[in-house]
Amino acid sequence: MDSLFDSAAEDATPQPLAVRMRPRTLDEVIGQRHLLGPGTPLRRLVESEAPMSLFLWGPPGTGKTTLAYVVSNVTQRRFVEISAVSAGVKDVRAAIDNARRELGMTGRQTVLFVDEVHRFNKAQQDALLPAVENRWVTFIGATTENPYFSVISPLLSRSLLLTLESLSDDDIRAVLERAVAEPRGLGGSHRLAPEALEHLVRLAGGDARRSLTYLEAAALLAEDITVEVVEKAVDKAAVRYDRQGDQHYDVISAFIKSMRGSDADAALHYLARMIEAGEDPRFIARRIVIFASEDVGMADPTCLQTAVATAQAVQLIGLPEGQINLAHAVIHCALAPKSNAVVKAIGAAIGDVRKGLIGQVPGHLRDAHYGGAAKLGHGDGYKYPHDFDHGLVRQDYAPEQVRERRYYEPTRHGAEAPVAERWAKIREFLRGGPLAPRGPH
Repeated sequence: MDSLFDSAAEDATPQPLAVRMRPRTLDEVIGQRHLLGPGTPLRRLVESEAPMSLFLWGPPGTGKTTLAYVVSNVTQRRFVEISAVSAGVKDVRAAIDNARRELGMTGRQTVLFVDEVHRFNKAQQDALLPAVENRWVTFIGATTENPYFSVISPLLSRSLLLTLESLSDDDIRAVLERAVAEPRGLGGSHRLAPEALEHLVRLAGGDARRSLTYLEAAALLAEDITVEVVEKAVDKAAVRYDRQGDQHYDVISAFIKSMRGSDADAALHYLARMIEAGEDPRFIARRIVIFASEDVGMADPTCLQTAVATAQAVQLIGLPEGQINLAHAVIHCALAPKSNAVVKAIGAAIGDVRKGLIGQVPGHLRDAHYGGAAKLGHGDGYKYPHDFDHGLVRQDYAPEQVRERRYYEPTRHGAEAPVAERWAKIREFLRGGPLAPRGPH
């Protein structure tokens, strides 16, 4: 076995706790239940003798390396790991040549695991193609970035893409409890206080490897692991914050209200408290997305774009880097002009529907694309707005019961001011009034 590549190479250095606790079978894997059930592609890979190729895409610490190792261990295939950070085309080809030699001489297959495969350039990824096409290896690529943007199409099209999710608090808790108890971990030699366990769960942020690294650091300091020991070990103060209690609701409430009040500094403070307390960054991002429409709305339509992009970025890269994206969105939301006209509009419309103000869809607006629709009069008399000046034409759009109802009442704040002026002219025209000389387009 080549020590440059093979993870099983002899090493006198004791293995880190995260390595020692690596699952040996799929049943030992904690989390990723959507990938591990009966009949799933990953199960079929383990149960099959045929080589295949797959990409594991997910945030750090979610088990990408672990799953690759388990596949190798369970199928008794040789496990060869390459880091795309340091390896070049020569290294890739050498690993493939060794795998072909092993297959030809002993019949033993090789799992070629490439960590951070998105860092490979096109030439390096091209070097993998022959091995994938000819099935000389079972190729597994791990990436924290969207492979549709970072992996060449020929390689991606020949591989199965599996998406991993951040581990839940319960998953992280189970990982830590197993590490404390099992002989290959701490072997029951340390006592982990319940408060310290919860603090480690918060600090992990869904990253199993990080949780085990912090636990190992704390175990080196004391046999009785308390919150204070964890703080000292990881140099991170415990934020007094219970995600299931009042502090959770108080802090997120203050966070939203600070953005609504346009105080960017206060909003950033509460953001920092949530991050340091181990709040799920995806939860924070979801709240920002809601805020962008609920409290900013049409006063700055780009705010929602920033919020959605932030939610996607946080899902893609996780913490700690994701905190920059969250701060970006918080500052944008806090400093944007405010309008709650959108949330009031949909609230009023839903309120009328719940009161029974529904009515029939006007016949000329009904679907006329299917056979027999014309006989029912569907679409008859519909006027196509693009055929008229200003792209506007008077006709009934709403059911009669709500034809005179007014839902969207824009403010005059920020970008919503010209929208308000435009909507007023359109509404007046649709209701039978004059069209301004410079009508909307």
